[in-house]
Amino acid sequence: MREPDRIIRMKTVQARTGLSKSTIYRKMAEGTFPAQHKISANGSGWKESDINRWVADPAGWRHGLAAGGDGTRTASDPQGQAATRGR
Repeated sequence: MREPDRIIRMKTVQARTGLSKSTIYRKMAEGTFPAQHKISANGSGWKESDINRWVADPAGWRHGLAAGGDGTRTASDPQGQAATRGR
């Protein structure tokens, strides 16, 4: 049985990645860093598995592709619409 994915907070993400808070938010906006998940009214965190994948291959990580996508999704086309048009 697979263990559930843990949610980690900003300080832990900074420690694991070596990035500053502002760099993390900039990379999130660019689509080159995993998105946060809302965990309460005032709190957010990241899936530990997303951060681990980013640490393993920061240059290769793209929103949508890190979760085992088929290569048709990008940060500018998160739903993969460009690849399915005209089919």
